[in-house]
Amino acid sequence: MILTTRIFGFLILLLLAGCECKTEAPWVDLDPEKWKPLSFGGEGAVAWDDGVLHLDAGAEMTGAVFEGDLPEIPYEIELQARKVTGSDFFCGLTFPVRSEEECVSLIVGGWGGGTVGISSIDDQDASSNETTTYHNFEKGRWYAIRLRVEEGGIEVFIDGEQVVDLEIAGKQLGLRQGVIELCAPLGFAAWQTESEVRVFRWRSLRD
Repeated sequence: MILTTRIFGFLILLLLAGCECKTEAPWVDLDPEKWKPLSFGGEGAVAWDDGVLHLDAGAEMTGAVFEGDLPEIPYEIELQARKVTGSDFFCGLTFPVRSEEECVSLIVGGWGGGTVGISSIDDQDASSNETTTYHNFEKGRWYAIRLRVEEGGIEVFIDGEQVVDLEIAGKQLGLRQGVIELCAPLGFAAWQTESEVRVFRWRSLRD
């Protein structure tokens, strides 16, 4: 019995010695002071208050662009967003994919309030490409949004449910033409909708 116990213990030590225990990279908060409100005429006010970024509804789009250090691929972004008033997208997250010069936008709640998708893929926006889905978003409710960007693809989860699983090899990626381009390379916007975002952070997915 003693010999068996010693052999078992020795095997455990060998397994631990050969184990490459990976630790996840720490989360980095996107500093509120690094956000610059967009100015193009007709936009609503943008302001941080007690850890919440508030975007008033504008004549068209209201948004802000992040001017701090950008995440390097592969990376993950988390945030919580909610619609206060309005009937269009309350989360338009623009982010870099294969480089800082190549960006797309995650649209949540567009085209009447229920469309989710990536703009743009092969010149097709979030309402008409392979990432397009439809959901019911309640006003005043916070939604947890998680975005993963890797060399080969983009994944998006809302409240833990995967809504985008896109392989990007061979695809043309870019922003929809218009004011959303001002959000590049990393920005947040809403269209004719009052919205709020909080717990905005990112982390590296490098080994």
